[in-house]
Amino acid sequence: MILPLIQKRRSIRKYQKSMVEPEKIHTLIEAALRSPSSMGYNPWEFVVVEEPDLLDKLSRAKPQGSAFIKNAPLGIVVCADPERSSVWVEDASIACIFIQLTAESLGLGSCWIQIRDRMHDQTKPAEAYVAEVLSIPKKIKVEAMIAIGYPDEQKAPRGKEELQYAKVHHNRYGKPHKR
Repeated sequence: MILPLIQKRRSIRKYQKSMVEPEKIHTLIEAALRSPSSMGYNPWEFVVVEEPDLLDKLSRAKPQGSAFIKNAPLGIVVCADPERSSVWVEDASIACIFIQLTAESLGLGSCWIQIRDRMHDQTKPAEAYVAEVLSIPKKIKVEAMIAIGYPDEQKAPRGKEELQYAKVHHNRYGKPHKR
């Protein structure tokens, strides 16, 4: 049942003005909190953002690739506590995709905005900028932001012929996997 959802999901950067209903936000939060983590340490934390002025500020987190969150009715900032797990990046990333697949299942569009290891400007990391805007404590690291809303653009699913099957190996690297 999940493969059709994965096949259909695309990164959506244009959103309708409609707000995301509270019950759908609760469902997204539940999905995030159910995402697996190494040894069950659950280092992730989430900041749910609906205030337009905050979304506007977040849209300026980095020079490219974050502007569209300004027009999303909802953003979820995915963070983690590195003191809880040495694989917090992986755990936070898994939570991000759980949020995105759940959004798709609810008829919402979403798009990942990478924050960790990106720059806000020549002197300030995007992570520091986002932390400042949202009052995130220094010990908590920001992995990404997920823009969410009702899609105002349509993207066809990618066809199987576009998939990079040459990157799949059978038993040993370099031996093509049989299809």
